[in-house]
Amino acid sequence: MKTSIATVSLSGDLRDKLEAIAQAGFDGVEIFENDFLIFDESPRQVGKMVRDLGMEITLFQPFRDFEGMPEPMRSRTFDRAERKFDLMQEMGTDLVLVCSNVSPAALGGIDRAAADFSELGERAAKRGLRVGYEALAWGRHINDHRDAWEIVRRANHPNIGVILDSFHTLSRKIDVNSIRSIPKEKIFIIQLADAPVIDMDLLYWSRHFRNMPGEGDLPVLDFMQAVAATGYDGYLSLEIFNDQFRGGSPNAIAVDGRRSLIYLGDQVKRREPESRLPVPVMPPRAAVEGIAFIEFTADKDDSPELEVLLATLGFRKTAKHRTKNVTLFRQGDINLVINTDQRGFANASYVVHGTTAYAAGLMVDDAKAALDRAIALGAERFQQPLDVGEIEMPAVRGVGGGLLYFLDRKTDLGRIWEIEFEPIEDGQNLADAGLLSIDHMAQTMKYEELLTWLLFYTSILDTRKTPMVDIIDPSGVVRSQVVENEEGSLRVTMNGAENRNTLAGHFIAETFGSGIQHLAFKTDDIFATAKALAANGFVSLTISPNYYDDLEARFGLDADFAERLKASNILYDRDDHGEYFQLYSPTYGEGFFFEIVERRGYRGYGAPNAIFRIAALRKHLRPAGMPRDV
Repeated sequence: MKTSIATVSLSGDLRDKLEAIAQAGFDGVEIFENDFLIFDESPRQVGKMVRDLGMEITLFQPFRDFEGMPEPMRSRTFDRAERKFDLMQEMGTDLVLVCSNVSPAALGGIDRAAADFSELGERAAKRGLRVGYEALAWGRHINDHRDAWEIVRRANHPNIGVILDSFHTLSRKIDVNSIRSIPKEKIFIIQLADAPVIDMDLLYWSRHFRNMPGEGDLPVLDFMQAVAATGYDGYLSLEIFNDQFRGGSPNAIAVDGRRSLIYLGDQVKRREPESRLPVPVMPPRAAVEGIAFIEFTADKDDSPELEVLLATLGFRKTAKHRTKNVTLFRQGDINLVINTDQRGFANASYVVHGTTAYAAGLMVDDAKAALDRAIALGAERFQQPLDVGEIEMPAVRGVGGGLLYFLDRKTDLGRIWEIEFEPIEDGQNLADAGLLSIDHMAQTMKYEELLTWLLFYTSILDTRKTPMVDIIDPSGVVRSQVVENEEGSLRVTMNGAENRNTLAGHFIAETFGSGIQHLAFKTDDIFATAKALAANGFVSLTISPNYYDDLEARFGLDADFAERLKASNILYDRDDHGEYFQLYSPTYGEGFFFEIVERRGYRGYGAPNAIFRIAALRKHLRPAGMPRDV
């Protein structure tokens, strides 16, 4: 599959953009005119730069306000076109994008526009060039790809074709099946962009809120299925106007872009096996049975405090690694690992981030296949030297540079605790607290990273995304989005922080990066669990009594029931599907915390309670600027 991206999609000068695009593995690049105009090198030098990076220039764009102009403006448009043709030939590209006219002076009429393109086609043919016509969603007379195709059809010139852009079609809710009747040889290139569904002016929506396919809400897959039905096998190119992307890392955005195209092509091929779209072969998205383990890194001075906290939560120390300073704690189906070894990646992570939950292991249907798919989609593989008797566990780098491991039950990976660990006696007399499994893990990241990791999870794992939710922090707003599977055995809440004054922002600042900020454990009886935790010496997060007074009135709760919630610091919520109960620990370290939940049919994550939980957690934070050892 041939992939391309427009330079307007990335930040930096033209050289920075081209290098990032090439490094991400794109085959081609669209040169956006303004990126060239503010660059100091000549068209010939830009073309050489692209070719030296192993790519080709797929398109020069845009050429505006061409068709339907009255004289003398019409003559000037052809003069402008000839100048653009000169530049293209110097640069070494044969295709220019002409977008539909938005000038108030433009005259309507399909035949008038077709005549203009027929003449332009003649001029282009003399130079061995091609012209692609794109219908802008806000075009003055032409804002529908069906009309653009009719103009191209009537122009009837081999050097004139259409350019289809998913945003322009989908933003106007045009029937994508109309694409199926366009001959593939008349589709000169496909441009792709997704976007969140927002009710606003089309031009403003397009110029500021586009994102990669799979990151938004538009039916881009339906669009691509219609394209594939034509037999199209040319370039898939990204044209993304996004304020956040233009201020981000060009390398990261380029990697996301190529991942989105490969994933989209894979989806099309699975829906349309007969499609001629050349797509890399890869395994299907990995089915996830659940979170197999969470691993913490710590040193010998920090680990005792963490171990005591886990003990009060009812976890028992059950095994030690045979060759490393790694200890396994277990309760129900939950496996927590504390790694204090002074070798390898765990120790390097501790040096940078301090005590953190730096790695997660997922139990999948096929670990090798999951790894192969992740690598095919641009994930960075992680490997380190193994001790004698250790099993190589497939892994890739994840959020914040942490690790995501894949295990399965069909290989020795399903017996890793028996093979690599030896049982030990805990020596504690604390009770099991009835914690059954990991309900969800919450990862905190910079807001601009949120779409990256959304795409990462949904493209590799058999998961879906939920709508974005605003989490209200007393010091700001945090954007939250969830990735989950159908069974609910994998739930990842991703919280994007925009300023360091929020609890999420504080966590990122103090741990020097994104990562897992909290773990939620599932119980089937929150009141019994709260009682067991109290007996173990667990100190729950204290919730303001004002919360419970309001809660009783808001939901019409029985006074005795509300009092039981208050006595155990249990938060409560309800949706159309059932009830939800939450119990929290205070913060540990630089903002990490634990949560215990009970679901009675409830499908959400207690977002209405977040402001009360955050306000209570903030009271336990180390004051900003205070040394870590105080």
